[in-house]
Order: sequence, then C-alpha cells, then structure tokens
Amino acid sequence: MGRAGGAERGTTERVLTLLGLLQQHPVRTGPELAERLGVTPRTIRRDVERLRALGYPVHADQGVGGGYRLGPGRNLPPLLLDDSEAIATAVALLAGAVDDTGDAALRALTKLDRVLPARLRHDVRALSGAVESFGGGRAPVDPEVLMTLARACRDEVEAGFDYPSGDELRRRRVEPYRLVAADRRWYLLGYDLDRADWRSFRVDRMRGVAARTWRFRPRAAPDAATYVQEAVASRAYRHRARFLVHAPADTVRAQVPASAAVVRSAGSGRCEVVSGADSLDFVLMHVVLLGHDFEVVEPPELGERCRVLAERLRSAGTRQ
Repeated sequence: MGRAGGAERGTTERVLTLLGLLQQHPVRTGPELAERLGVTPRTIRRDVERLRALGYPVHADQGVGGGYRLGPGRNLPPLLLDDSEAIATAVALLAGAVDDTGDAALRALTKLDRVLPARLRHDVRALSGAVESFGGGRAPVDPEVLMTLARACRDEVEAGFDYPSGDELRRRRVEPYRLVAADRRWYLLGYDLDRADWRSFRVDRMRGVAARTWRFRPRAAPDAATYVQEAVASRAYRHRARFLVHAPADTVRAQVPASAAVVRSAGSGRCEVVSGADSLDFVLMHVVLLGHDFEVVEPPELGERCRVLAERLRSAGTRQ
C-alpha cells in the first residue's frame, strides 16, 4: 500500500513537472523531456497520454524541429506557477484591482486563490487582506517587499527598514497596519515606535525591509486609506487649505485626482475639499478652476489671498 501510494505521488509530480516544461517552451522533444525528467521516452509518451486524458491538448509533431507542444484549448486547466511567479501575479492583480480593470482583476485573483497550493494561498490572502486603496494603482516595487510587509501586517510583528530623513537614511521601527495602493505608488500605514505616532511611508523609498520577531498588540488605528490620502494630498505640503464647495461631493471627486485633494460630503449639495500645496495661490487657483462657488474655511490668510487675486483679475479684465 505504501509503495503504491508513493509511486502514484511520484507519477503525479512527474506529470505536473512535464506540464510545466511544456508550458515554458513552445516545443520540447521526447529525448529532451526524458533527460530532464530522468525517465525513458516511453514513459514520456505515457505521461503525455495522461495529460491528454486530463484535457490538455498536447500535440506531437514529426520531423525536423518536431516534438511535443501544448496547444490552445477551451478546457485547458490553469497554468502552473512557481512561488515567485504566483506572488508576482497576485501583486499585479491587486494593482489592477484598483485600476480601471478592477472587477476583472478581482475575479482573476479569486480564481488564482482557489488553485494555488495551500502555502502560497496563505501568503496571497495575507497580501489581499493587508491592502487598501484610493484612486488608481500601480505596483512599481519588489513583490517580495510587499509580501514581507503584508505578512508583518497579518502576523502583527514589527517591521524595520531604512527610510530617507533629510539627506540620509535612518532605520525605522514600526508596527505595520495596512498597505495602501494610491495612484502610481504603494504606501505603508504604521505606528512609528521611535516617534510614537502614526505615519505613512512610501514603499519604493524603503531599503533593507525586514520583519522582526517582536509581536505587538494592535492599537486603535485610523482608517488606512483615508489617512494615507490625507497625507498625500495635504499633510506633506507647507500649506493645508480647506474649502466649502457648493457642488455635490461626487461631482467634485470626478474633477479632482484622489491624490490631489480629499473630498467629503457636507450635505445640501455641498462638499468639503481639503488640499495642500507649497503655495497658497496654487491651491486657490485649482479650486477656482473647478468652476463652482466656494468659501475659504482655513487658513485665514487664504481669504486675503482671494481678495488680492480677485482684484488682480478684475483689474486685468478692465484694461484696454
């Protein structure tokens, strides 16, 4: 019984390896496959028949340049992916899930989750559960870095990395909470242990990312996507401005990139717009160009800038 079971597992593993080899290269000869798998050409022919019985359209071409090739077919089962390919695919799908192809990407990610081995499914679910988003998304970072941070979020263990501070890199220790996909970048929301405060970090700026062994008890955390969006749109700038715009929030959100401003409904067909800039005139003109009536809420000096710019525009319009 034990030998039979072992032989069956060996045959299954060999057939799956054969399938992987056929997926990696357009044509493989029988002797080449036999050498790669350490079996006879006769065994390869038998394994090919097993694949055909499972619904894989394996064709055998004769003559010079001939060999076995895997053809297209309606019932072709999912491709075999190694660990790194599966993780990279999950990262790409998650990036697509916050882009214009969101629904299709989420369906594909769900299918991927069903066919992955248990060890990889756990990691991909960790990444899925640790990701939030606002706006469109891309993933221009090392998938292994994302997985390291996602696992740290899942396992509630500290993470360490080097991060720019002025002109130098400094080691940061954080309790990681969530990964956030925002426009072209990925961010980590975490509690900075050295600064005793919540911070957002750009993943592409991190160096030497590593999960630590120290576990932490989760704190009451802010909403990850909202916190990072506010950080990207306003807190990173010299000036932070707040306006009351006389237009529905959905209308204004369609006009303003998520990374440029936070838009909240204020009821009665109005909304609050929070944005930041290094120049008050710059943020003011962007709100003017929305084409809606608005009021300045803060800072007080922005109201004075409105009056100065209004007089400048009025004067320009009356000149001959």
